[in-house]
Amino acid sequence: MAERLVGRPAPDFTMETANGDGKDFGKVSLSDYKGKWLVLFFYPLDFTFVCPTEITALSQAANEFKRLETEVLGVSIDSVHTHRAWINTPVEHNGLGKLNFPLAADLTKSVARDYGVLIEEEGVALRGLFIIDPHGELKYQVVNHNDVGRSVDETLRVLQALQSGGLCPMNWKPGDKNLVAK
Repeated sequence: MAERLVGRPAPDFTMETANGDGKDFGKVSLSDYKGKWLVLFFYPLDFTFVCPTEITALSQAANEFKRLETEVLGVSIDSVHTHRAWINTPVEHNGLGKLNFPLAADLTKSVARDYGVLIEEEGVALRGLFIIDPHGELKYQVVNHNDVGRSVDETLRVLQALQSGGLCPMNWKPGDKNLVAK
């Protein structure tokens, strides 16, 4: 049985990154996001078919995430060099084009394992998405089969619900009232 992550401190990480500009490399740690919200998402592999639809959709929503004071970080088991090649490949050739966030390289697969999304026998991650609050607490996780992409709209809705600081009923949307505990 998988260990529960939600409501606990997010597993720590340090990874090399390919910046979204397709030029530079960097390094990122969970501590870099202290005081900020973070959407951390895992995808199986670069140069696949469903992954670019998710990654480019998240990148296109970058202004909305920034408005919500939230950073985005993508992770796969590919190298930073493969990430950079994919960013620099045109969209019409199954590339990503420039991104508004970095892609991190989990070559050891330790981060995917710590977050409970590693398919050990295949050596790739499931599609896992995690929202981590400014204090480093993991507040939300969704993990699904690699055949199905995730929803940016639902990620934004859940993020805003978490940021509302209250109790949010099913189908809560920004602007709706929170529930009052009696």
